[in-house]
Amino acid sequence: MKQSIDTLAIWPMREADIEQIIKIESASFPRPWTRDHFLQELRSPHAFPLVAMISENVVAGYVCPMQLLDEGHILDIAVRPDCRGMGIGRLMAEKVLDECRKRGAEFVSLEVRPSNTAAISLYEGLGFVVTGRRKRYYENGEDAVLMEYRFDTCKELPDAV
Repeated sequence: MKQSIDTLAIWPMREADIEQIIKIESASFPRPWTRDHFLQELRSPHAFPLVAMISENVVAGYVCPMQLLDEGHILDIAVRPDCRGMGIGRLMAEKVLDECRKRGAEFVSLEVRPSNTAAISLYEGLGFVVTGRRKRYYENGEDAVLMEYRFDTCKELPDAV
C-alpha cells in the first residue's frame, strides 16, 4: 500500500476507526491494547487521541497522547507496517507536540523500548532527550527508556503542523 503522504490528514480519533487501529496495534506490539483501552482514551477528558488518515476511511497510524496540567505524555503511537518509513510517525509526533504547546505544556514525555532504535532516532530528531530508565518495564523484562521534550529548551516546531 506504499503511497505518498501528500494526501495524509491528521484528525481526532473516532470510535469508527478503532477496528483498523487494533489491527495496527496488534501488528506493532507484543501486548496490544484492547478495544476497551482505546474507548477509554476517547472518553478521557485528558486524552486527545489522533489518527493519520490516508483517505477518509483508511487509518495509516494513530497516537494516544494526554495532557494533565502542564505535563504532556505520549502513551501509544504506531503506523501501519506497510506505511512505515514515510514520515507518518514524525508528523503525528509533531502534531502532538504542537497541540501540547498550545495547551500550555512545559514538556512531553514518553517511554520507548531500547530495542526500538527507529523510534528513539525519530524522537531524538524531534528534540527529545533521554532522562532515565524504568527497569523491567515491559512484559518481557525489557527496560523502558524515558524521554522528554521540553518546550523551553527545544527548537520551535514548524507552523505547518
